[in-house]
Amino acid sequence: MTRQRRQLGLMRQALLLMLAAGSAGVQAASSTAGPSNNPALTTPRVALNFSIQIDKFLFFRIGDGAWPTPGGTTSQVSFNLSPSIPAVPTTPTTGNNTAVNWNGTAPTFAVAASGNVLPVEVRSNGGQVSVFATVTTALTSGANTIPMNMVSITSSDAALPAPTIPASGTGTSVNVTGGGTGTVNSLVTIRNANWTFGYNSTISRTAGNYSGQLSFTASVP
Repeated sequence: MTRQRRQLGLMRQALLLMLAAGSAGVQAASSTAGPSNNPALTTPRVALNFSIQIDKFLFFRIGDGAWPTPGGTTSQVSFNLSPSIPAVPTTPTTGNNTAVNWNGTAPTFAVAASGNVLPVEVRSNGGQVSVFATVTTALTSGANTIPMNMVSITSSDAALPAPTIPASGTGTSVNVTGGGTGTVNSLVTIRNANWTFGYNSTISRTAGNYSGQLSFTASVP
């Protein structure tokens, strides 16, 4: 009995040592498995979607109404054509019903223009800007008409070109170069130029006071 009790006591001691060692292992594992040593626990990730809508704008003016104030006045361009009879064989005298020797050579016409240099401005964030001209009203004097393409335009800046004026109807469009002074990037267009209007006086026309109207349109996709 004494020997059995002693063996039983040894077994209990061994079991207590095993339990103590096991409990010590559990404590060690719990202390080293904290959040600071586990990135998956310390850096959670959450997805967030963004939706941003930027509306288009387009500002276009010819004449008055510099940005950001739109103009309210339609510009007036005028051409006054004065014939000049050849100076030979007799120099003509200015006046009505004045006789002059004239060999019949066709006279030339001097063109005096007024209001024909107009500031033009285009601003847009809508991508490629195109500009075209439309004949709203033909150049008319009584029963006589002049094709509108006798009027031409030149631009002071190739980045803001002037469209070709058609004889009637709507003409072809030209593209404005993107970017410009003061822009954030090439996707925003800010262009300024002066358009100079001229008249082709090499073709003889019936005398009269001709009036007509052009409209210009800027568009983006």
